[in-house]
Amino acid sequence: MLAPATVAVLGPGGVGGLLAALLARAGHRVICVAGEDTARTLRRDGIRVRSAQFGDFTAAVEADTELREPVDLCLITVKHTSLGAALDRVPPAVLGDAPVVPLLNGVEHPPALRERYGDRRVVPGVIRVESTRVAPGVVEHGSPFTEVDLAGAPERLESVAAMLEAAGVRTRVAREETAALWAKLTFLAPFALLTTRYGVPVGDVRTARRAELVALVEEASAVSRACGAPADPAAVLARYDAFPPGTRSSMQRDAEAGRPLELDAIGGAVLRAAERHAVAVPVTARLVAELTAGRPDR
Repeated sequence: MLAPATVAVLGPGGVGGLLAALLARAGHRVICVAGEDTARTLRRDGIRVRSAQFGDFTAAVEADTELREPVDLCLITVKHTSLGAALDRVPPAVLGDAPVVPLLNGVEHPPALRERYGDRRVVPGVIRVESTRVAPGVVEHGSPFTEVDLAGAPERLESVAAMLEAAGVRTRVAREETAALWAKLTFLAPFALLTTRYGVPVGDVRTARRAELVALVEEASAVSRACGAPADPAAVLARYDAFPPGTRSSMQRDAEAGRPLELDAIGGAVLRAAERHAVAVPVTARLVAELTAGRPDR
C-alpha cells in the first residue's frame, strides 16, 4: 500500500480537478492552487466528479491561491493561455525537491518550466482524457479512459506512476520526452483544429471531414518524424476511429464558451516545427489561419 503523499495541483479545471479528486479519494492530501473564488468553493464543497469510468463522487481537498509549503508532487494542469500568470502561484523556493509534472497541450513548454524550476524537477507528461470543468469544483469526465505518459528516468518516476495508477489512472513511463510529447500532438492537433473549425464532434470529423483529417494526420506525423519522434499515421487514424463519436476537443469547448483558445500552443507549435525542418503543412496552415481569423463553419 502506498504511503499518503502531499500533492499540489495548479489549475483544478477539467483535467486537474479530475486528477485532484482521484488522488484525494485514494487517500492523498491534495492542495489545489487556483484563484480566490475557485479556492473558496473547493474548500467549502470539495470537487464533485461525474464519470462513467470512476462513478459519481465528491472528494474533499485543500485549496489556496498560492503554494505555501513543500509537497511530494506538483501537477501543472492549467491552459497555455494562462500558464505564465498561473506559475506565479507556485514559487520555486517553496517546492522542495518535488517533481513538477506539466500535463499541458503542445510540445514547447518544457524549456520555460525548466528555466523556472530547474532541469531535475521538471518531468514532462501527457494526458489523454476528455474531462470538463462545468462549474468551479464540478467536473464531468466523458471519456472511457484516463491515461498519462511520463517522460524521464523510470527510477525517479516510479513512485509518481504508482500513485497515479493506484488512483485509477493508467500510467506509463518512457525515457524519450520528444516522442511522448509528439505522440500526443500528432493526434491532438488534427482533432482540435477540425472539431473547432467546423464545430462538430470527432464522429463527424472522421466521416464528413475524412480527407482533411487524413491530410492533417499525415502532416503532423511528418513534422513529428522531422523532430526525431516516431509517427505512424495509420495508428493515429485507428485511434480516431475507436473514439466515442460524440467526443469534443477542449479547444472546441473553449471556442463554444468564448474562452481564449490554445491555438498557438497546438497548431502554432506544429507550424513552427514544420518551418524549422522545412516540412510542408498546407492543410494545417490553412486551418490555423482560418481559426485565427475567426471563421468557424457551423
